[in-house]
Amino acid sequence: MSEWIAVISITLLAVISPGADFALVTRNSLILSKRAGLFTAMGIGLGVLVHLSYTLLGVGLLLQQSTWLFNLLKLAGAAYLIYLGIGMLRSKAVDTPAAASPTPASSLVALRGGLLTNALNPKTSVFIISLFMQAIQPGTPTTTQIAYGAFIALVHVGWFSLVALCFSAGSVRRRLLSARQWIDRLFGGLLIGLGALLAASH
Repeated sequence: MSEWIAVISITLLAVISPGADFALVTRNSLILSKRAGLFTAMGIGLGVLVHLSYTLLGVGLLLQQSTWLFNLLKLAGAAYLIYLGIGMLRSKAVDTPAAASPTPASSLVALRGGLLTNALNPKTSVFIISLFMQAIQPGTPTTTQIAYGAFIALVHVGWFSLVALCFSAGSVRRRLLSARQWIDRLFGGLLIGLGALLAASH
């Protein structure tokens, strides 16, 4: 029972802390659509499953012990965030409502963006590995560890889906869409800044 309390409390604190995931979901919900925001949230959940999979397989221990491998993941994540940010800075304002309507292609792009942003985020990697190495006992059954992982992924999807719903609400979105270019610049600069800080961190 104490393990569940630790997993729940640590996960809730980690998921609501602002970061690249939050920035991407917020931007996609505002600029693209509610559907794009929800697909981004699902992609983030899939990214969490990537971290959980290699942690359960023992690769997480390798990442923890191998400085160069962790730095490689960190630089890949930083490069992807900067790439996303530059793309947002270069995007142009769209005047027609039809241009912002959701399509299956844009939904898949949003899903992929959420997946890669989370899967390449070393902070999520550190969170998952630390949780499983410190809060969960070695003798905990594999099925229970998988249940912990499913809970962590579902909390991420649930939280970021809520964020998507809030920022894609009609009244909020209508007011902010007129400032689309400035929103793209804001979140683009934020992602570039996060990527730069990530690349420079030790």
